[in-house]
Amino acid sequence: MRKDKPSKTARKVALNIVTLGAKPGMDRVLPPGVAEATAKLLVASGAVGAAAVRWSCSRRAVAVYEAVDWMMPGQFDAFAHRKAFCEHQVRDGIGAGATQVLVLGAGYDTLGWRLAPEFPGVGFFEIDHPATARLKARGIAELGQRDNLHLIQENLGERSLVEVLTASHLWDRTVPSVVVAEGLLMYLLPAAARDLFGQCSEIAGAGSRIAFTYIGTGVDGRPDAGRWTGLVLWILKASGEPWFWSIRPKELARFLEETGWTSASDLMGTSSRRGVEYFGVASKRPERTAKRSKRIIDGQKNAAHSNEPSP
Repeated sequence: MRKDKPSKTARKVALNIVTLGAKPGMDRVLPPGVAEATAKLLVASGAVGAAAVRWSCSRRAVAVYEAVDWMMPGQFDAFAHRKAFCEHQVRDGIGAGATQVLVLGAGYDTLGWRLAPEFPGVGFFEIDHPATARLKARGIAELGQRDNLHLIQENLGERSLVEVLTASHLWDRTVPSVVVAEGLLMYLLPAAARDLFGQCSEIAGAGSRIAFTYIGTGVDGRPDAGRWTGLVLWILKASGEPWFWSIRPKELARFLEETGWTSASDLMGTSSRRGVEYFGVASKRPERTAKRSKRIIDGQKNAAHSNEPSP
């Protein structure tokens, strides 16, 4: 994605959600109100015009999406299941005691805006690239700001997640939280994906969870988009938003352990794969919290000693 341009993928996914709202039967999958809220946000933000949204709400748009679904079979419907999975994890996490929700690369997602009034005691945070986040903020202001929804415009390729949340002064690293990385990880370089999981562990308190989607690795070592992987990867690269990171499902548990998390398949509450994407959820490793707390305490002790007068 160009630094000065809003994400085309974010816009595409949002329009996909709007169209899924017009597909018969999808009301049993999509979270209530998500298609309508997304349509309103897209227009209010200026990301697309009202005419484009009206067309996306039509049965003709549904037919077009289904006609091109051969390229990544099942991926059209998968976006609905992806939204349902992420919302389930957020609601379940809040029910288990989480008091913060962080959505990474939020795009035009409406989860925070929709859930903030329902859970006034929970802080909802979103971080996205400024070019996209500025449009999102304009749309949220038009629809109605939520006191407990915090939109952060930041490029995590230039500043670390830890730095960004520390600077906000609103995020509490010690409390249970839910982190959502929906449709994001495949766009990161392998080192950046690993680092992001590690940083998420650092900023989340005991009892936290991270919900994410990812692409599996094929036998050729590339992200696996199915039969037409070569064509899909070429189109993504040509559009300026290529896929980089993927992982084999059997290697995920070890990856999570190495980055401060423990795979929590018991928390899934939905199928682990839809279309070409896998769904995953992990819980914060207790020992990670203990080590971080010890570093904080040791740092405080060192600071105290450094302030003592010299003999």
